[in-house]
Amino acid sequence: MSDLPLTLACWDYDRTRPLVDGLVKPNGVALDVKLLRPRQMFPRMLEDKEFHASELSLASLVSLIGRGQCPFVAIPVAVSKFFRHSCIYVRRGAGIHTPQDLKGKRVGTTQYSSTAVVFIKGMLKDEYGVEAHDMHWFVGGLTKPTETPLIPLDLPPELKIEFLPDGRTLEAMFLAGELDALASIYLPQIFIEGHPDIVRLFPDYKEVEKAYYRKTGIFPIMHTIVLREDVFRDHPWAANSLFRAFCQARDIAVEGLFDTDALRLALPWLIDHVEEAWSVFGKDYWAYGLEANRPALAAVGRYVYEQGLSPRPVAAEEIWRPGLE
Repeated sequence: MSDLPLTLACWDYDRTRPLVDGLVKPNGVALDVKLLRPRQMFPRMLEDKEFHASELSLASLVSLIGRGQCPFVAIPVAVSKFFRHSCIYVRRGAGIHTPQDLKGKRVGTTQYSSTAVVFIKGMLKDEYGVEAHDMHWFVGGLTKPTETPLIPLDLPPELKIEFLPDGRTLEAMFLAGELDALASIYLPQIFIEGHPDIVRLFPDYKEVEKAYYRKTGIFPIMHTIVLREDVFRDHPWAANSLFRAFCQARDIAVEGLFDTDALRLALPWLIDHVEEAWSVFGKDYWAYGLEANRPALAAVGRYVYEQGLSPRPVAAEEIWRPGLE
């Protein structure tokens, strides 16, 4: 019997590269990998279900589950994890020195419902008592026109939010003093260029993130892998096959971190960072599977409800179903 042909859209991470170059092959599956940036593949999967399987925004997935409109089954794989304390930028002179100072301020972002911003808003509420409706939100492109929301938005009436018209950008507004802060998925160009008026809210974000993880157990998941519901219904075994293949690919990437013949020339400090990660997360710091990621899954399932993206909270077991590992 021939292998099942499946298309997979994902980006070229170290933990997916063995699948991309064919070093790892899912059992019983002939994988055709389409290399796309998240901002390219997410709309194509959400709007057109273009691929059999795809990397996908976790918050979009969870919001659709909560709405009863999800056409996907997620595999318990986290191809992207990222603390987001470093992604809050403030304008010098705006009077923002602590997270609580964000109350009443004008905050720009590119995607109000993106996973990164969902985790930022959830963290600010849980840790600092700053709720989404305490701020005035402006949604648009950093340096280009406004991006279309990944999923339709039906937001609470008390939320103050404006979508920028054509010709307006967040960075230009920030420099003009029309915004006080940015919750940015990407590094703002003005920050990269070293503009003196933009600084991070948490200049010591690395230590703040360590303390946050030790307190909450949350290592925020940005992207997971999904199968179309029709593929899962017809070939349920394919989910387990893909899960095992993603685990194998990740293991190869992690093992490569200890190839000292290569590292000592290119990145001589990388081993120190790996050991630092061990000290915070333990040896399995890039864990897949439901139980190892339950705190992050429970958090995002609550956040989408609290932020008006879902009519109800979503349980961790609804996001990554037991039995797919």
